[in-house]
Amino acid sequence: MKRENKTAEPAENQKEPSEAPLYVKRKPLLSLFPPTSPYSNGYLAVDKIHNLYWEQSGNPDGVPILLLHGGPGAGASPLHRRFFDPDFFRIIIFDQRGAGRSTPIGSLENNTTEHLIEDIETLRKQLRIKKWHIFGGSWGSTLALAYASKYKQHCLSLILRAIFLCEQEEIDWFLYGMKNIFPEAWEQFSSIAPENQKDDLLSFYYNVLTNDNDPEKQMDAAVRWNLYEGACSSLIPNYDTITTDEQKHHALAFARIEAHYFKTQVFSKEKSLLNAIENLRFIPTTIIQGRYDIICPIRTAHKLHALWPEADYVVVPDGGHSALDAPIRSRLIEATESLKTM
Repeated sequence: MKRENKTAEPAENQKEPSEAPLYVKRKPLLSLFPPTSPYSNGYLAVDKIHNLYWEQSGNPDGVPILLLHGGPGAGASPLHRRFFDPDFFRIIIFDQRGAGRSTPIGSLENNTTEHLIEDIETLRKQLRIKKWHIFGGSWGSTLALAYASKYKQHCLSLILRAIFLCEQEEIDWFLYGMKNIFPEAWEQFSSIAPENQKDDLLSFYYNVLTNDNDPEKQMDAAVRWNLYEGACSSLIPNYDTITTDEQKHHALAFARIEAHYFKTQVFSKEKSLLNAIENLRFIPTTIIQGRYDIICPIRTAHKLHALWPEADYVVVPDGGHSALDAPIRSRLIEATESLKTM
């Protein structure tokens, strides 16, 4: 993989450049590639319940690259195809269980991290791909690391954005820490809970979102969850609206699945993905982290790179969480472009 210029000789007692993040100098920002349409798509039945939407776009004879969407439960979109040069890459996108265009939407049954790992491998076999690049951000970085730790022999490289390990301290930050930066968004998020349940917002939301007896209360909770996360995702706060039936439908699925994973799929310290780094060390990897990422604070990326100095570590000094923030977008495209030299 093409790496940053590291020609300067370190002074005595100075850290080697590979031990420190590569701070991005101001440079022209790269734009997304033009819109493209899938040349093939379909549904993959992974069990008796779940059918996963998948698609391929770009060059059918190109180098395979798989995008893992965030959330969990957010689903993919046509915009995701545009991080990759369609003349060079065979671009593969799918919606994880219960998310996006997969069916049944919002289903929590048979929906665990281990299921998602095996779904990726099933899709690889279905598409007859020997090896592929993996591109994932936020929850997508979690899933990329989890998949690669089990199936490293099928990974050409990893591009990881907004590192998230799905550990308890990260969940606690999401539920309570972000209010230090976005107090007004947190007040809207937490105000729905009774005072005696505000110290366990996850249990409150999980119980509401998985209880179909009161659909109005359930939808209110889903909208609040989505608006809270959306407000904190961009460097410049983006207060979205959720008004259409389709938006509400997907907001409910997203909130249900994310609350489900935060409640039931947290990695313990003993099973932390950080313990798997020795298994990943020689997969060419780029870690791209926004300095001001509020959803996935830089502390986690810093811990990951401290254990994995071989990975290129790029701290974007004016970046937040969203892949569509211009500085983050540009660095992601630079990373995908660098794969052409491998």
